[in-house]
Amino acid sequence: MNRPIVDLTNCDREPIHLLGAIQPVGFLLALTLDWIVARASANVGVFLPEVDEDLIGRPLNEVFLSETIHSLRNRLATIRGANAVDKIFDTKLTDNGPLFDIAIHTSGGQILIEAQPSMERHGDTTSMVRSMISRLELMEEPEAFYREGARQVRAWTGFDRVMVYRFAEDGSGEVVAETCKPGIGSFKGLHYPANDIPVQARELYKRNLLRVIADVDAIPVAIEPARDEKGQLLDLSYSILRSVSPIHIEYLKNMGVRASMSISILVDGELWGLFACHHYSPKSPTFEVRSVCELFSQMYSLRLESRERKEVMEYERRARDISDQLLGAVATNEMLLNDPEWLAGILTDVIPAEGVGVWINGNYAFWGTTPSTDQFARIVRALNSAAATRVFATDEIASFVPEAAEYTDAAAGMLAIPISRSPRDYVILFRSELVRSVRWAGDPHKPVEYGPNGPRLTPRESFAEWQQLVKGRSLPFTAPEKRVAETLRATLIEVVLRLASEASAQRDAANRKQEVLIAELNHRVRNILGVIRGLIRQAKPSSNKIEDFVDLVDGRIHALARAHNQITDDHWGPAPIGALIDAEARAFLDDENSGIHVKGEPVLLNPQAYSTMALVVHELVTNSTKYGSLSGGGHVDVSWSRSTGGGLKFQWQERGGPPVQQPTRKGFGTTIIGRSVPYDLGGQAKIDYDTAGVKATFTIPARHVSETAGPQPPAPLKHARRSPAHPTKKVEDKFLTGQKILLVEDSLIIALDAEDILNRLGAEVMTASSVESGLEIIDTDPPTLAVLDINLGDQTSFTVADRLGELDTPFIFATGYGEQAMLPDAHQHRTVVQKPYTLEGIARILEELVRR
Repeated sequence: MNRPIVDLTNCDREPIHLLGAIQPVGFLLALTLDWIVARASANVGVFLPEVDEDLIGRPLNEVFLSETIHSLRNRLATIRGANAVDKIFDTKLTDNGPLFDIAIHTSGGQILIEAQPSMERHGDTTSMVRSMISRLELMEEPEAFYREGARQVRAWTGFDRVMVYRFAEDGSGEVVAETCKPGIGSFKGLHYPANDIPVQARELYKRNLLRVIADVDAIPVAIEPARDEKGQLLDLSYSILRSVSPIHIEYLKNMGVRASMSISILVDGELWGLFACHHYSPKSPTFEVRSVCELFSQMYSLRLESRERKEVMEYERRARDISDQLLGAVATNEMLLNDPEWLAGILTDVIPAEGVGVWINGNYAFWGTTPSTDQFARIVRALNSAAATRVFATDEIASFVPEAAEYTDAAAGMLAIPISRSPRDYVILFRSELVRSVRWAGDPHKPVEYGPNGPRLTPRESFAEWQQLVKGRSLPFTAPEKRVAETLRATLIEVVLRLASEASAQRDAANRKQEVLIAELNHRVRNILGVIRGLIRQAKPSSNKIEDFVDLVDGRIHALARAHNQITDDHWGPAPIGALIDAEARAFLDDENSGIHVKGEPVLLNPQAYSTMALVVHELVTNSTKYGSLSGGGHVDVSWSRSTGGGLKFQWQERGGPPVQQPTRKGFGTTIIGRSVPYDLGGQAKIDYDTAGVKATFTIPARHVSETAGPQPPAPLKHARRSPAHPTKKVEDKFLTGQKILLVEDSLIIALDAEDILNRLGAEVMTASSVESGLEIIDTDPPTLAVLDINLGDQTSFTVADRLGELDTPFIFATGYGEQAMLPDAHQHRTVVQKPYTLEGIARILEELVRR
């Protein structure tokens, strides 16, 4: 009969802090917060024969001496922190009873008291700890420091064997130092797999610094009652007498160990390792010995942390010197960036590597031992797909790029430093394969069959040395090396190489400036047309007359047209705000007496801010000519000034008109005035409907304001194949009923317009304004179709397109660039619809897509 395989995570899931029992070397009482006994270990009568066994529900003052309770209350009041345990030595609990050492702490809203018979004291323990630490200070080398720590613990505790056990990143461990009595062999240099000390045990070692197992053959003593009124077991995470997992007991028996003690070594709050103490006969250290061991371990951890931090600081100081050297060299000779041998020499001086590969704008260069060009390109693509924006390191490239297993002799490990954001460029350091033999304490693969503890893993029975030949891996990159790589990226390579990349891009842009300007202008015009369609759909006049609707929409479109003319006259650069006011005044009022008084120094707004303010000023002028001071006899004071932070404060003040009343209805025009500047520009808007005249104040952030013409617009990525023009088609039915369409569009007004069109066609629309929100929708509620705007501010939707392609979800692209927009090779066959969206155009293309 074949038994089912046991999962290796069984040990990790065992609730070792909820065993409901203690070791029989002492007893335990759990009290309510008003000091009434709620639970007790079944062996209280063994240690206190005169105490009635029926303890549950009795006040503690009926069991212990009043002066003892007073001392316990005082100690409990001084405890600080969730994992704090305090101890009292040589204490009488009853009139005729022996002396006990007592530990007290809280758990789950109860007070836990643990007691163990007192034994002979050692005298001045403070001097003892001071002497132990002073000996450590004499040790300069790490190996000697580890060995002296083990020696001091063994001298104080008397255990047969004391080891310093250090954890690796994967949870496995190695015995890095050891001292033991003669004739029992040595464990030094042996490795132990991560499952030997499972995850929850490692977590407990961070919370409870010392753990004693007095006798592996002892029978655990139950805590009664096992569960409280809520059915909960008692949490013994910080218990000194906590019982032991049956799996761990079997593990120790298989090693021939009868008693053990583990003392945590914490560095920077993480579990660095343990003092692992073994004894080959039962042994129960006193509370005093345990307290000294805890104190010594804490002092040892601080010294170890100081040593490691000093080493790291020295290493990072040398790295900063290298960075300064690189900066100085590049400042005098920019061409050094094109010399991979020179660059590799600088980098490998601080981060050792056998080879370096550089990938910038699709070009590559190598130094030393590296993968081939095709292999290198696949690694870069894998890094891009992982969206690596930070340093990435691995000692096994094959775990990241499976085909890398074929060339481990050239490159088994790598450290990738991203040096730009889009497109992603990298400097990658390669390390060759390091074939090494690892000495394990027995076969590290635990047997996968049932054992005496039921359907859980059985600890291995053999701890004879077992050697494993490790292949396909390099020397791992250390945490300090990764931090240095981040420093180099942030302070040097990122800045220098990006500047070089931008300079090269600017030189290339000069050769195609005319094409760029035409393409960008075409893109902007199409976007404006999309905005216009949104304005039409959102317009709601106060009357039902078609003439009023036409006038309302016509005025807003003309406001945009006037702004567009002004900024295109300036080659799509910043335009003067004064010209915007003049244009609106001429559109509504006589040139001789417009009624608008303007005051302000010449200031330019960038195209986005200019278009936004054109709509805002148009609505202000329209409202004033209908209802405000410009409707007869009054005037408007318009002024602007630069703020302290470089932004622009724009004020509109109406005077001398009819009394103003707060609007009872909030139309789309009011929405434009109140929300456009905050939403589109990240600024502020305040409207005050004062009886004497409307006052509006707008604050425009500095990034939208300039005093000189700004830079030319960026070039589009590639030319895109647009969908051919077709005659207008009448849409007669909701053929998209049942379809869930993902719409990725970064303009609110255009998105609203597109949503209306798709809803009219029967679709359920899920809208995203960024790549991140688009990917989130795909993962949580996969669409059946998608419409993707190519350009999303400083992003493109190609990452979303890649994800949809992987899922075989049909989609189309949309853009205002038209024929100037180019798609990546993987999406050349996709249909591209030009903005602005139309009902007939979208219906024709999506109907064809659904039919296919």
